[in-house]
Amino acid sequence: MCGISCILTLEHSSHTLKERGHLPPGVNGVSVNGDEASTKLAKELDASLELIVHRGPDSRGQWISPDNRVALGHVRLAINDLSPDGAQPFHDASDTVHAVVNGELYDHERIRSELLEKTDYKFKGRSDCEIVIALYKYYGLNFLHKLRGEFALVLYDSRTQLFIAARDRYGIKPLFWTIQEGRLLVAAEAKAFLPLGWRPEWDVKSLLDAGWNHDERTLFKGVSKSFGHIEQRQYWDIEYPDKRTLDPRSEAEMIEGVRSRMLDAIRLRLRADVPVGVYLSGGIDSSVIAGMITHLVKERGERMGNDKETERVCCFSVAFDEDSGFDESNVGKYALSEVPEELGFKVVLTGEGADENFGGYPLYLPDYLREPDLAWPANPLSEAMRKKQLVKTEEAAKQYYASVGADASNRGPSIPRRMLNDISTVSSMTAFQLTVFADWTQSYGSCDPQLTIANNADGRVRAKIVNQWHPLHSAQYVWSKGHLANIFLTCLGDRTEMAHSIEARTPFLDHHLTEYVNGLPPSVKIRYDPGSDTFVEKWVLREASKPFITKELYERKKHPYSAPTTYPHGGPLHKLLDGLITRANVEDLGFVAWEKVSGLVSKAFEEGDADLQGKAMAMRFAFTVAQWIVLSKRFGIAKAVPPEMVC
Repeated sequence: MCGISCILTLEHSSHTLKERGHLPPGVNGVSVNGDEASTKLAKELDASLELIVHRGPDSRGQWISPDNRVALGHVRLAINDLSPDGAQPFHDASDTVHAVVNGELYDHERIRSELLEKTDYKFKGRSDCEIVIALYKYYGLNFLHKLRGEFALVLYDSRTQLFIAARDRYGIKPLFWTIQEGRLLVAAEAKAFLPLGWRPEWDVKSLLDAGWNHDERTLFKGVSKSFGHIEQRQYWDIEYPDKRTLDPRSEAEMIEGVRSRMLDAIRLRLRADVPVGVYLSGGIDSSVIAGMITHLVKERGERMGNDKETERVCCFSVAFDEDSGFDESNVGKYALSEVPEELGFKVVLTGEGADENFGGYPLYLPDYLREPDLAWPANPLSEAMRKKQLVKTEEAAKQYYASVGADASNRGPSIPRRMLNDISTVSSMTAFQLTVFADWTQSYGSCDPQLTIANNADGRVRAKIVNQWHPLHSAQYVWSKGHLANIFLTCLGDRTEMAHSIEARTPFLDHHLTEYVNGLPPSVKIRYDPGSDTFVEKWVLREASKPFITKELYERKKHPYSAPTTYPHGGPLHKLLDGLITRANVEDLGFVAWEKVSGLVSKAFEEGDADLQGKAMAMRFAFTVAQWIVLSKRFGIAKAVPPEMVC
């Protein structure tokens, strides 16, 4: 994994490089020819890379076009080909195609061999990412279809003046963009824009309707995760079969299909020129990965990166003393990512994506039951029992969200629900809505996060949701496009790992695996057990993994990796939030009303067992407001003002 920061001066732009305060005296990883404009651009880009150096502390490099219109910057976390030949940016032999890549590309040895047979391309080194230029030169824009892994990249073809920015299918690796002073800026993290002329402002509308979580917007005005009005071409999307089509495969065939693809996805992710470890949470997903790695290492002679040890699998976890009142599920990924870094590991395999693709979340259950599974007549769930269980699970969901202080009233009929074939997952995704906004934010009109989710799916997808896909698959689609991409793979994934210069690899999101799993009937993902009158989530994954895990893990229900909702009165967190959520800090945000948050901290840390739901919700709100305040101070974000007051 690495970090990128790139600049493209747009056509007809009158941009001139400005002095931006104290720039670094030297420029890392680039040679300048004395041209003043080129030197200033190089220093700008170097300052940008310095802000994301945690993503790539091993080296950095730049390439600037002769006309100073394009600048590509890269900071490297050396994983494959540790020699200088693996340094970026990459260039072809004719010096016309240039690229920077953040991420990991798998099966690159096979692709490289095929390209050597088909083309006369001269590879400089052994880096997995070097195949990008070679693939582009042979396949054109179709090169993206050949990439397997997690990646974000920028490629510039100076011969055709084509500038390409792309990221992997699930958004595992981040890619942000903005336009500032006639220049398109692209980077792995928004903070990299700060030295390039960006002055951050809150996108209040995105905060109100949760666009930052459910579509391509971010917290910041003018910063996006998708190239909406530049020119955007989608090369892949999640697909599911027609719910009325009978699946002819046997259970054994489907189980073996999952098993073989899981082993292959894991095998490819063990390859590196540095040691590779595993994050182990105690749940089934990470245990499956550890069990399959053990099989691959001991039975098939695979190595974990460059580790010469063949009898040991290195796993990382965190736990508390028994009398602490906490367990490992209460520790965030940020703290966990400190462990491999301290022990000299740069790469870990993680379990993200299993719940999304195999039906592991409890909120999926009502949508699984919403319609019969016509693709799998052998389903032990009768039609009468399906209808009975649907009523039962819908009511249980309402009670659960009410018990934790969330909005349970949003689960009724609505336009967004009708747009998405009445799936309730969209209601669960938006159950926690903040009520802290200033009154002037009503000038943005009615903001409904459920509608944001529904509108984010294009017309083609919505037609499939209504007419073709089973409701479980529709639920998996909207969750993967929202929470998976914008929270689990970013806030809980890339940012926490790269803060410690750790590359995390996600075999459950290998698109060869997910495309196969997406094609399976809903009833092999969630299976009804008549004997216990319960449902087994991720059934086909459990069966595929059975030879590699213990009986206890095979039978274990989902164990969420979450944080506490209450903390000790007078403790360090109480003091921290009390110092952050002050009237001055809140009013500096501009879009939050002080009178709506002034009592949050005292409520959240009330002693005693009274109103636990209210305290949990106050804690949730307090955490969110505190995060906004920290961002505001760290980024120097301008105070939000009503639209009519903008000068």
